[in-house]
Formats: sequence, structure tokens, C-alpha cells
Amino acid sequence: MPRRPTLSRRLGTAALWPLGIGLTSWNYLWRTTPLTRSEAAGTSDGDAPPELPEGIAQTEWQGPEAGVGPLFHRAYRVRISGARCTGDALMTRITADLNVAAPTQLARFFKVYGERGTVAVGDEFVVRMPGPWDGPVRVVERTPTSFRFITLEGHLEAGQIEFRAAADGEELTFSIESWARSADWLSNLLYHRLRMAKEVQLHMWTSFLENVVTLAGGRRCGRMEIETRRVDGELVAQL
Repeated sequence: MPRRPTLSRRLGTAALWPLGIGLTSWNYLWRTTPLTRSEAAGTSDGDAPPELPEGIAQTEWQGPEAGVGPLFHRAYRVRISGARCTGDALMTRITADLNVAAPTQLARFFKVYGERGTVAVGDEFVVRMPGPWDGPVRVVERTPTSFRFITLEGHLEAGQIEFRAAADGEELTFSIESWARSADWLSNLLYHRLRMAKEVQLHMWTSFLENVVTLAGGRRCGRMEIETRRVDGELVAQL
């Protein structure tokens, strides 16, 4: 059983990864992957984050109720044709080392709690990104074709994010779905007002999807889809 890291170690692993926004902006400008982006108003029922499974440790959890501003329910999807593996096998490969899919010039996963070479409930990671966007997360759900994180104290966002592979006829669909608010006023400024963090995040997860297509041994079918549903004002309190 791995030992839970000390506070000093956790703070150390959350130190800024020394790349910077310049690299992110440069790569983003040269992106050629066709995307379809849509935005719509959300509802307190249809866009509420999933309940946490019973028995999950909630220490240091930074849920949406702890955040500020609107809640964004966002989904990134890619359809894969000609995949050489099943959704189960694809997820097994990804969870053996999340950095095989992560765009490591932009973001890298560092495991700070749990056994190496797997993703299991209770594991914790720090995602190091350019600028002030490092984020500690904990695994709260794992199935053969999916896993889900919650954000922990110190993360830019307050909420959950899930990664899923699913059969879609003869194709595979891989999706990344999140339900989150900004963690504080500064995060809200960068994400919602200035839109800086939003574009960095979009670049990160669409790059992740591109790498997943390569890992599956197939090819992207059609455009990547990015759907955003925004829950504002009093509706947030009803979540």
C-alpha cells in the first residue's frame, strides 16, 4: 500500500512546469485539425455533474459549490474508424501511462499517490501545464472503458472530468467530458473573461484526442466536436 505523500511533497509536485504560454500559443496557431465548436445555455437538470460513488474520499475535494462564476459542461469527442483495438484495450493502454496520450509539450501527468502503471480509484495525479495551470486530481471511478477525476484544492477548476471510450457501430468514440466552475476569481478572470485558460484547455484536450486516435491505430472520422453548455446564475445553486 503506497504511503500518502506529505504536504511538502504535494506542494512540491504542484510547482509550476517551466514551459509557458508562448509555446502553447505557437502550437495553437499552427493547429490544422478541423473542429466543430458549439455553445448553448445549460440547465440545472441536464448539465449537473454526476454524483460521486459511495465510499469515495472527499478530503480536499474542490466541488462546483466551492467555485465561482458559471458552470461549464463541456464535451470533446472524436470518432475513430479502422481502430485496431477495442475500447477496453485502448483504455488499458492509456491508463498504463496517461502521458502516452497527453500532449507532453503542453501537459504532463505526474502520479503522486497510488501504484504506477495503472489508474485506480483513490489514485492522485498532478497535471502540470504552462503558466499557473497545474492541477491536482483524484480518481473516483474506473470502469473497463472509462475513468473519472475530481479536482482537488489548488486546481484551477472546481468539478469533475471523465474520459470514455465507446463502441459506435464499426467505429470507436473517445470523449472527454467535464463539469466545472472556476476555482476562484483569478481563475474566472483567466477562463471566462479573458478566455486564456479556455483556449489552452481546448488545445490540450483536442491534442489528447489526436494522440488517442494514433494509439487506436485508426483514423479520425469527420471533425472533432467540442460542445459547451453554460449554466448561469441561480441555476448553478440548484445543481
